[in-house]
Amino acid sequence: MRLIGINIPDNKRIEIALTYIYGIGRSLANKILHSAKIDLNKKAKDLTAEEVNRLKEIIEKNYKIEGELRQLIRQNINRLKEIQCYRGIRHLKQLPVRGQRTKTNSRTVRGNVRRTVGSGKRKVELK
Repeated sequence: MRLIGINIPDNKRIEIALTYIYGIGRSLANKILHSAKIDLNKKAKDLTAEEVNRLKEIIEKNYKIEGELRQLIRQNINRLKEIQCYRGIRHLKQLPVRGQRTKTNSRTVRGNVRRTVGSGKRKVELK
């Protein structure tokens, strides 16, 4: 089934199926379904055309999703980089932005850098 240009799975409950749309999680899906007066336990394939239209209308009118949301997030990150604030600088250096420690963790962010060497002893050759 397609909703707002996104394929959502037919055989899942509509509450879960809506979360396949970028920008909609469980709580927002519940809120949307309550305002559209649709049962949470209904499967996506069992929705009538009228219910689908109601969902589509509510989502388009009230929420930013998919490309529009991604674009907004990208603009916010670029703004932080331009004003050279702490978070912007962390983004530029591709380091963790939200206060995580970097001494031991964040290997994937730093490019899996292992600076420690094993024990410094060399094996003695047997004669």
